[in-house]
Amino acid sequence: MSSVIKIRDIKRDFPLGQEVVKVLKGIDLDIEKGEYVALMGPSGSGKSTLMNLLGCLDTPTSGTYELNGVDVSSMTDDELAEIRNKEIGFVFQTFNLLPRTTALDNVALPMVYAGFSKSDRNTRAKEVLSDVGLADRMDHKPSQLSGGQRQRVAVGRALVNKPSIILADEPTGNLDSVTSLEIMQLFDAIHEAGNTVIVVTHEEDIAKHTHRIIRLKDGMIESDVRTK
Repeated sequence: MSSVIKIRDIKRDFPLGQEVVKVLKGIDLDIEKGEYVALMGPSGSGKSTLMNLLGCLDTPTSGTYELNGVDVSSMTDDELAEIRNKEIGFVFQTFNLLPRTTALDNVALPMVYAGFSKSDRNTRAKEVLSDVGLADRMDHKPSQLSGGQRQRVAVGRALVNKPSIILADEPTGNLDSVTSLEIMQLFDAIHEAGNTVIVVTHEEDIAKHTHRIIRLKDGMIESDVRTK
C-alpha cells in the first residue's frame, strides 16, 4: 500500500504573549491509501491542530508532511489553497453551506475553483448528490433541508473533486443519534468505495465505525490501534 499521508517529527508551537505553547510535540504518522481512521483526544490534546495540518489549513513549526508524495510542510498559503481544493474534501460539524445557494450549486462549488465548465460541474454534482441520497433535493436551499440532509450536501461537496482524503471534523456533532448513524453509514460506504477517510471525533460510538483509532494526549500520539 502507498502512504497518502506521511508525517515525520511534526511540531507546532503557538506564541502566547511572552510564552510559547507547544501544542504538537513531535508526531510521526503514516496513513495508507484507502484507510478509515478516527482521530481522538480530549480538549487540548492537539487533535484540532493536527487536523488543521493534515488539511493543509496550517503549516508545522518543524518536521515534514508529505501528502501523496509531495512535501506540503513549507508551502505558501496560495500553494496550500490549491492542494486543499484538489486533494482534500472537508466535512465540518456546522455544514458550512452557502445559505442562498441550491444543494446542486453548493456541491459544485469546489469545481468552480478547480476551473471546470458549468456543464461538467452540474453533471458531476448531480452524480454525487445521487450517491449521497439527495437526487430529489438538488434544487433545495439549506433552509429547506433537515440537518442530516445538509450534512449529506456537505459530504457531496467534499467528494465532488475526487480528493485523496475526506477529512471530517465532528461530522455528527450537530445531529441527533438516528441521523448521526445515517451519516456514519454514508462514510462507511464512501470508505468502501475506496476513499481514504479521517474522522475527528470525541465520541467512541462514532470512532467504532472506523478501522483504526489514533488517540492524542498532550500533543503526542498516546495510542494507535487497528480495530478491523
